[in-house]
Amino acid sequence: MERHERIAQAIELSGKKKGEIAALCGVANSAVTQWISGESKSLRPENLYALAKATGFRAEWLAIGEGAPRQSPGTNISEARHQVESYRYPVISWVAAGAWAEAVEPYPAGYSDRYEFSEYDSKGPAFWLEVKGDSMTSSVGQSVTEGTLILVDTEAEAAPGKLVIAKLPESNEATFKKLVNDGGRLYLKPLNPSYPIEVFDERCRIVGVVVRALQKF
Repeated sequence: MERHERIAQAIELSGKKKGEIAALCGVANSAVTQWISGESKSLRPENLYALAKATGFRAEWLAIGEGAPRQSPGTNISEARHQVESYRYPVISWVAAGAWAEAVEPYPAGYSDRYEFSEYDSKGPAFWLEVKGDSMTSSVGQSVTEGTLILVDTEAEAAPGKLVIAKLPESNEATFKKLVNDGGRLYLKPLNPSYPIEVFDERCRIVGVVVRALQKF
């Protein structure tokens, strides 16, 4: 099912008219029409989460068809809509992410002039990063492409197998890798096999765990 077909289905099942959806999302009626028809090739994150809240369908399902359509699916598809909570997190730079542990307070004044929303309720301070380069792009399996917004929870458990943001001792920027355990040793592994694997030692630091990804279309 294409994205515009999922959006059309969600709006239909919500029982709301296009005008109501437009008002709840803060957009013109024509924008909703374009979302439904597929004429609009992009959907801003804030509009996506507003649409999720308006229809009761999960943002990830609306965007890329991932996961269950609804937050709390039941046995009856016509059950009352579940309202999606949205949480606001700043979009920061990779240098700021690298310096995160040295920050005196999580979000100092002027820390970011851009914010995006997610239904994810973080365990600790959290922020969005925009993926740079293709080191986490893979032709098979898990892949995170350049331009994807990733949500980082600084207090989520950083277990092997998780995608993490780490600070390497020789860099002032954070790096995005998969934390893996091989023979009792930890490594930072890119998903793109063309890039080298880094040894994770006592000089490295985990900044946070990637808990959500929002791809651009």
